[in-house]
Amino acid sequence: MVKYLFKIVTCLAFTYQIQSVVAQQDKRIDRVEPLNWWVGMQYHNVQLIVHGNNIADFTPNISYKGVTLEKINKVENPNYLFLDINISSNAKSGTFPIIFKKKGEKDILFNYELKDRNKGIKAQGVTSKDFIYLLMPDRFANGDTTNDIVTSLHETGLHRDTLTSRHGGDLQGVINHLDYLDQLGITALWMTPALENDEHSTSYHGYANTENYHMDPRYGTNELFKTLTDSLHRRGMKMVMDVVPNHFGDQHWTVVDLPMKDWVHQWPTYTNSNFRDQVDFDPYGADIDRKTMVNGWFDTHMPDMNESNPYLQKYILQSNLWWIEYAGVDGFRIDTYPYNDPNFMAWWAQQIKAEYPNFSMFGETFVNGAVNQAAFAQGDMIHRGLDTHLPGVTDFQSKIAITDAMTQPFSWDNGAMKIYNNLSKDFIYQDPTRNVVFLDNHDLPRFYSVVGQNSDKLKSALTWLLTTRGIPQMYYGTEIYMKGFTDPDGYVREDFPGGWLGDKQDKFTEKGRSQSENELFNYISTLAQYRKKNPVLQSGKLMQYVPQDGIYVYFRYNDSKTVMLIMNTNDKEFNLKTDRFSQRMSNFHTGKNIISGEQYSNIQNIKVPSFTTLAIELQ
Repeated sequence: MVKYLFKIVTCLAFTYQIQSVVAQQDKRIDRVEPLNWWVGMQYHNVQLIVHGNNIADFTPNISYKGVTLEKINKVENPNYLFLDINISSNAKSGTFPIIFKKKGEKDILFNYELKDRNKGIKAQGVTSKDFIYLLMPDRFANGDTTNDIVTSLHETGLHRDTLTSRHGGDLQGVINHLDYLDQLGITALWMTPALENDEHSTSYHGYANTENYHMDPRYGTNELFKTLTDSLHRRGMKMVMDVVPNHFGDQHWTVVDLPMKDWVHQWPTYTNSNFRDQVDFDPYGADIDRKTMVNGWFDTHMPDMNESNPYLQKYILQSNLWWIEYAGVDGFRIDTYPYNDPNFMAWWAQQIKAEYPNFSMFGETFVNGAVNQAAFAQGDMIHRGLDTHLPGVTDFQSKIAITDAMTQPFSWDNGAMKIYNNLSKDFIYQDPTRNVVFLDNHDLPRFYSVVGQNSDKLKSALTWLLTTRGIPQMYYGTEIYMKGFTDPDGYVREDFPGGWLGDKQDKFTEKGRSQSENELFNYISTLAQYRKKNPVLQSGKLMQYVPQDGIYVYFRYNDSKTVMLIMNTNDKEFNLKTDRFSQRMSNFHTGKNIISGEQYSNIQNIKVPSFTTLAIELQ
């Protein structure tokens, strides 16, 4: 009985000691990242970043089967330790203590968790089979008003009447409208960044993250983001996460308290990037121009991260791997890709593909010219001795081409010729079908406004978008004729009508849309659903003919189907004689309009209305 009581007292004393240590931990260690890791991952040499007041004065110890603390890295700032741990293949999931010791002071205990891997759908990759819908969470729908204002963050304003302020959209708002996206024929969702952006000035767009492992609480929680991704997967849809390795927000916790001076690129005085992507591959370029391009800051409150720093390299990579495994993300869109360190980005891409072979990535390449754009895509650039290992890019050159086709008169090298000329250069890509084609996005004027609010031109361009090579992406609200230019700032980022309680109109519903809006919605949906069911528009071969008289003709075809696309960029109806296209049409006699269902009994002569792209399945 005495021994039994002694055990109880000892146990209670130990429990009290642990509680005391945990209480001390809250003061001395404020974070350890990654938040957790998983057993059985190929990436098993993990570097923990530990932050706490003078934590470098303590010596950490780990005693857990299958986990080895291989190296303790002290850096310039004593508030940091970087711990290299090896998680062996025989390690089991569970929680283990990291004990920090210092002579004369109580031990600090931090419990770290190894989890079993996410058994759900993940890392599927986004391909030419998909149709991406781009939205800004703050501007799409407010599904949870309780998180509109978070008083612990720097910015607590919510002003829907001001385009540069926060409006209150969130992850729950997106979840609430997945049926809408499904009806539209969307197969993949790309949101602008949803990580915490706790900046002093508004950062509703998400491109100045202050956390790498936490959603912005004004959008929701990590768990809710995972719920959104799981909900997409249950519908056969995918999640594209927008990542920003080039820069953090200046209120990022590692920037406020730098681990070392070269965590960010330092300059004697503030220095912007020169934004000259050419210097990345210019064989005659000067070192100072390359340095300014890659190391210059994107903005005064977006410090440029030093991606040659080995600690930062692992911090960025591990946070990206973490989100794929935790939430089941299927692909990355990479912001401001040309401004990153090219060697780091090549290594980064290889590490991600090694863990998730089907995962896809496409980089934002807002550059001039197809050669410039292709220089950043996967493939050997011999004069640089570098393969970026970047599967695809955002195809700004195709966007420029379709814009000119819809807005410029046809001539020897203008109008529809721009589309033909652009595609004729596809030989410079390793695989152009991995490029993302689009009409507009959150940084550009809305296409409907660019074409003078001409609904026929918009429909024509949308038909091209869903039938040309590559991965089509559409910006939110295009399907209901949302319009706007980038000046004054923000007009391309207005709220989706119906996303907020009390909105006068609800464009998420057929009843809330006008007749013309429903016609456009159904036009897109019909074509998108056809594309979803017919591989010919996903992976079929493409053949194009030199445009004549403002008419551009191309075909998508495979062994089972052939679709003929006829784009009339003229302001008058055109009677097209099709004998020139016999290479692709010789075996066909009739056709069917994919969108209207109209039958063509004579495909030797086809009337094409003005500003129209006909999509005809040949029969």
